[in-house]
Amino acid sequence: MTAVALAGTGLISPLGPTPAAFWRGLLDGRRAFGELRGLEGEFRSRVVAAVPFDDCPAPAGRRKESLATTAVRQALDAAGLPGLPDGSLLVVVSQTPVLTDPEAERNGDFAGPRPEALLAACRAGTRRTTVVHLSHACASAAFAASFARDWLLSGLSTTALVVGAGALNRYEYASMDVVKTLSPHGARPFDADRDGITVGEGGGAFVLETASAARARSHRPEAWLSGAACLVDTSQAVASAPGAIRDCMRAALDDAGVRRVDYVHAHATGTAQGDAAEAEAVAELAHGLGAAAPLPMSSHKGAIGHLLHASAFPGLVAAAGFLREGRIPGTPGLRRPAALPDGVTAVAAPLRATTAEHVLVNSFGFSGNNASLVLSAAHG
Repeated sequence: MTAVALAGTGLISPLGPTPAAFWRGLLDGRRAFGELRGLEGEFRSRVVAAVPFDDCPAPAGRRKESLATTAVRQALDAAGLPGLPDGSLLVVVSQTPVLTDPEAERNGDFAGPRPEALLAACRAGTRRTTVVHLSHACASAAFAASFARDWLLSGLSTTALVVGAGALNRYEYASMDVVKTLSPHGARPFDADRDGITVGEGGGAFVLETASAARARSHRPEAWLSGAACLVDTSQAVASAPGAIRDCMRAALDDAGVRRVDYVHAHATGTAQGDAAEAEAVAELAHGLGAAAPLPMSSHKGAIGHLLHASAFPGLVAAAGFLREGRIPGTPGLRRPAALPDGVTAVAAPLRATTAEHVLVNSFGFSGNNASLVLSAAHG
């Protein structure tokens, strides 16, 4: 069996302090956008999606770590684990590992959370834990899911924890501003008037487990991570390439042994080029699969913005919600849908799915980092 169990998820987002709060807010079509505070300077946009201070009282410079450790504890609880078992894999995703020079202090939450803080959040059983730092731009968490799945299937461990967080900070915010990707009005994926991304913050984590380990403790997973593909396309530095996205999705489905998909949780950040490229790729995929009806897709980034390196965590929570409840979440902020190719439709408001067996989660980043994950329903 090539599937591994998505044993538990954790998420703190601008929609609330738990995965359930995020899912409810997404179904309600909420947009958790507000004004950028605490960062002075002339930016293209001052519209952001921040986690309320009451949900994350940590000050600037410690928010990434606080968000990440909160998500770790949630994921372990959801997985029914008192702590990370001995010999597990811990994958940390962020822009960079912990820095100790003065520049790190000036940039606040630019660096990733300290591994020792994450291990402490894992509570018991952290002896012989292998810690890996992974950075693949905004596709990092999805790359980490694929990496961890391969690690488990190779027999190196029975359990893996992937964790990451995004927190508003000058370095990452300015990097989005300088390439002119920020929306002055708030991200509206797949909308005809979309004009860029909104940077959000939040922390995510998920526990992956081999099927035999999940069965041994009679744990029913949230879903199965049945397929994954990562493709680095060096042809373009920033723009998304439809052909590379299509090939990545096809490879993930082939890896899962799946010939149909019921829903695509799109990366869709709200940029004109990126959304159009992904829609074209999904339409080509649908035609290749012989889909009888347009393939539905939606994005959470009109609700909580783009969590950058941590952007795949809410995507996985949304995909698990779809498989659990059979409801396709809408795309908050989508008011005037853009013209899309035949074979695909952008979902504005929640829909009841005819079937909910398999879902694709897409995650893309600068420098041609593309990743697609296939999640399948956990029955019984």
